[in-house]
Amino acid sequence: MTRIIADISVSLDGFVTGPDPAPDNGLGTGGEALHTWAFSDDPDDRRYLREGTARSGAVVLGRHLFDVVDGPNGWDDKTGYGAGEVGKPAFVVVTSSPPETVRLTDLDWTFVTTGLSDAVTAARERAVAASSQSGKDLDVVIMGGGTTIGSALDAGLVDALTLHLAPVVLGAGTPLFTGGAPRALVQRSVTSTSTATHLTYDVL
Repeated sequence: MTRIIADISVSLDGFVTGPDPAPDNGLGTGGEALHTWAFSDDPDDRRYLREGTARSGAVVLGRHLFDVVDGPNGWDDKTGYGAGEVGKPAFVVVTSSPPETVRLTDLDWTFVTTGLSDAVTAARERAVAASSQSGKDLDVVIMGGGTTIGSALDAGLVDALTLHLAPVVLGAGTPLFTGGAPRALVQRSVTSTSTATHLTYDVL
């Protein structure tokens, strides 16, 4: 069964970037500390990264995040989604208009201009197709940014929420939660490492 999983790193004070994020400074000032766990040698960190990317049949992201990862200082073979771990899933971008050019032409991009719900539907279709080809259940992962994940939660589109809680206080930046509808969660797992506390919740 294909699930919709929101998965993002967050600071202790609730930010998914540091202050002043921009296309050439995607994580904002100090925001790199949010993703220390993804480059850690800790076996539990490696397991979370491996299992998270291995389950990804398709990945949803917002246009601002796309502009960062596809920008000149964005993803490469060493820092792309699940780099060095698994094959490359399909990517679905929520946007008001497709970009004129794409730098990362080796990735499978779909640009949806009719809203987040349609983007998740398109991603689910890609994940189901990938599941049939692989013979195992694959999920849709909503990787961000924070506004995209918050909107997906508010719209009731998310089945599970995985947070990688980094031991850093950023003081400002892009908040993950900015109000919206109440959210009932059931905690399913907690794993602490030296670089993060990995938390997984079912979303009711």
